[in-house]
Amino acid sequence: MDPLSIGSSVLSLHQRENSEQHKDDAFREIIASCRSLSKYETNVKSALPQILSAIVAASFHIVIGISLAYSAILIPQLEEPGSDVTITKGQSSWIASIIVIMVPIGSLVAGIMMEFLGRLNTIKLAALPCVAGWISIALAPSFTWIMVGRVLTGFACALGTSPAIVYITEVARPDMRGSLISSGPTLASLGMVIAYAKGAFMNWRLVSWICIIYTVVPVLLIQLFVPESPVWLVSKGRIEDAARSLRFLYKKYPQPEHTDQPLSEMHLNALLKERETKIAEAQRNVNRHGEQQSKLRGFLKPTGYKPMIILFWFFLIQQFSGIYITLFFAVTFIQDVGTEVNAFTASIFVGLTRFTMSLLNAWLLKRFPRRQLVMVSTIGMAACMGVSGLFTLWIKEGTTTMTWVPVVGLLLYVCSSMIGLLTIPWTMTAELFPTDIRGIAHSISYSMANLLMFFAVQSYRTITDLLGGAYAVQWMFAVVSIIGFFFALFFLPETHGKSLAEIEAFFAGKSQPPAERASAERATAKTTVTEHLIRSPSREARLKEVELMLKNKNGA
Repeated sequence: MDPLSIGSSVLSLHQRENSEQHKDDAFREIIASCRSLSKYETNVKSALPQILSAIVAASFHIVIGISLAYSAILIPQLEEPGSDVTITKGQSSWIASIIVIMVPIGSLVAGIMMEFLGRLNTIKLAALPCVAGWISIALAPSFTWIMVGRVLTGFACALGTSPAIVYITEVARPDMRGSLISSGPTLASLGMVIAYAKGAFMNWRLVSWICIIYTVVPVLLIQLFVPESPVWLVSKGRIEDAARSLRFLYKKYPQPEHTDQPLSEMHLNALLKERETKIAEAQRNVNRHGEQQSKLRGFLKPTGYKPMIILFWFFLIQQFSGIYITLFFAVTFIQDVGTEVNAFTASIFVGLTRFTMSLLNAWLLKRFPRRQLVMVSTIGMAACMGVSGLFTLWIKEGTTTMTWVPVVGLLLYVCSSMIGLLTIPWTMTAELFPTDIRGIAHSISYSMANLLMFFAVQSYRTITDLLGGAYAVQWMFAVVSIIGFFFALFFLPETHGKSLAEIEAFFAGKSQPPAERASAERATAKTTVTEHLIRSPSREARLKEVELMLKNKNGA
């Protein structure tokens, strides 16, 4: 959510305050007379509290990354002769994929919990099943208890992921929203590196015990350093808590230039408190049944069903392009191509490549349009898998000694995927939906994505047998990636640099040319907590104008 519009979550309540329309018009004039915030949108220092809060909230993604990559190190160790727990090929597919099938269930639960308990409290509660899951795996005497542990950690992944993405969406300013949301996948990639590295040198049971530490530490950091989402606090009528949260998130923003004129700031804050109190009071009077009906109707509108359809096809292409298959079966995949390179060592490089590109991806999302990134990403993936598949076939036929080429192709494929197709669909689950259904819609789309991931990962062994080998699977990945290019070209909406309100207007069929849209935004600026805390008149004459308008409003 746009952090400069925290009141948008109760926009329908604003519209009901017909008696306040005159004051709203006066307020718009005040905002129009204030200086633009755009000059600060490239100032990283001013956003440090937001960056800190986003990264700490997303830090639970580290253990999520470990959970996702854990099957890649677990399965080869279990398949080794002399393992104290033996498994079949069919069971190995379930070990890899069961964590994914649990995510939709956990995500739906998270959607409900984050609405009632808050974004951060939901993340904290996710640590409980996660710790229980790692203990179950570490002590597992059989395949059954490993599955129990994977079920619990998969459930925890959803509880910790969905609230973090929604939280970042609601506290990040528009120009940094994509980059900060990408901090989640970046930290997940770090977790994958940790899993691959530990799996190369440690027994799978010891890795499970260590993962408990990675689960508990993020919860402690959230408890100590991160304020709850001001959007959620306002929706619950906790205006004072929301104000404190915003003061922390925007404490690095520039203060008013005319510090010797405190009257205007006092009036602004007083008016803010009065208006937000009215909003909270009106919200408490809304019938809960009516709220539920409104959310259901929200999915029947173009702003609800259009993003859901787009995300379905986007995630379908993402999953069957092989991105997550190569993650869950990293070691096995490298062994299947017939390379002489040590598979465990190569998997570490895969994790490091993914992590490095995650860092670059934050910059790419800030600088370049989403559609362009996806198109570049899919073309690169198709080229890498095409060449890698060709050399895999030659290795199988014994016509080449360059067995390192498929490994290099896999690393370049990972680089290409991180440019767009791996990360952008996840960021869009929170961006594309309107405020009134965002929490639930994000959870539904997130669940849908993981169901598709389950079918893709579960079918890897079957697809390999049906197509005749690893080379054919890689060519299939290349073909799906090409389909992804044309999908991005013709159907994917652009969200880069757009506010959440603009994205919603696009799906509602109310989009405007950029110049007209910018003019309309200035004319219809809403009164929010943030505007009062960080905006100030740019000249003495405007300061006096603001004071006069406020006095006139107070006397009205």
